[in-house]
Amino acid sequence: MTAAVEKGDGRAALAYLAPALLLLVGLLGYPIYQLVLISLFDYGQEQVSGGAPLTFLGLGNYATLLRDARFWSVLGQTVGFAAVCVVGTLLVGASLAVLATRVRAWARTTLFLAALGAWATPAVAGSTIWLFLFDANFGFVNEVLGTTGFSWTYDRWTAFGLVAAQVVWCSFPFVMVTLYAGIKAIPGEVLEAAALDGASTARTATSVILPLLRPLLIVVTIQSVIWDFKVFTQIYIMTNGGGIAGRNLVLNVYAYQQAFAASEYGLGAAIGVVTTLILLLVTVGYLRALRRSGEVL
Repeated sequence: MTAAVEKGDGRAALAYLAPALLLLVGLLGYPIYQLVLISLFDYGQEQVSGGAPLTFLGLGNYATLLRDARFWSVLGQTVGFAAVCVVGTLLVGASLAVLATRVRAWARTTLFLAALGAWATPAVAGSTIWLFLFDANFGFVNEVLGTTGFSWTYDRWTAFGLVAAQVVWCSFPFVMVTLYAGIKAIPGEVLEAAALDGASTARTATSVILPLLRPLLIVVTIQSVIWDFKVFTQIYIMTNGGGIAGRNLVLNVYAYQQAFAASEYGLGAAIGVVTTLILLLVTVGYLRALRRSGEVL
C-alpha cells in the first residue's frame, strides 16, 4: 500500500513538473546542443563569413585544451576564485540571517531593504560603482584609508579580492533571505526544549538549528557554486577583460577571449562545454555524497 502511494505521489509530482521541464528543455536544450556541435568543428572567422568550409575536428578542440597549460592555469584560478566567493557568500549570508532574527523590526526591515538593493543592482552597474569606489585617485575607499594613488586592480590578488568582494555583495541576499526563512520556520517548541535541556546557544545552533537547515544549506551552496563558477561580468568589467596579461582570467572570460577576440569559436565553445560538465559533475557528486550520508532522499 505504501509503495503504491509513493508511486502515485511520484507520478503526480512529475505531472506538475512536466511543464517547467519542457520549458527548460526548450530554452536550454537547443543552445547546449549548438554549443556542443560548434565545439566539434574548426569554426573561425573564415567559416563564419563563408570564406572556408567547416572542418570536422571531433574532439580536436578538447585535445587542444588538454595540452594547453594556459587552460589549466585558468581552470585553477577559476576554482580558487569560486571557492572564496562561495565561502564568503555563505558566511556573510548566514551571519546576517542570524542577525535578522535578533534585531528589532525596523532594523530588520532596513537590513532587508539594503540587501534587496544589492540583489537588484545589475552586475554591470554594480561592478562600475565598485570600480568608482575603489578608484586609485578619486575613490572613496582610498580617501578613507589614506592610500590615494593605490590601484586595487593592478595586482593579481588585490584585483581578485576586489571582484570577490563585489560578487559576495551581490550574492549574499539570496543566502540571507533563504536561511532567515528557514530559521523562522523552526518550531519554537524545539528551541524551548533545547533550552530546558540546558543546551547553550552554541550547542543549540550546532545540534538543533544546523541539522534542520541542512536542506536549505544544500540548495544555497549548490546555487552559489553554479553562480560563482560562471562569473563573467564582474571579472570582465572590473579587470578590463581579464587583468594585465590575462592574470585575472576565469573560464568564462577565457572562453570569450578565444571565441570573440581570437575568432576561435570552436575552441571557445569547447571551453563552454567543459565548464558546463564541471558544474554538472560537482552538483551530481555533491548530491550523491549527501544521499549516501542520509542528508537528502
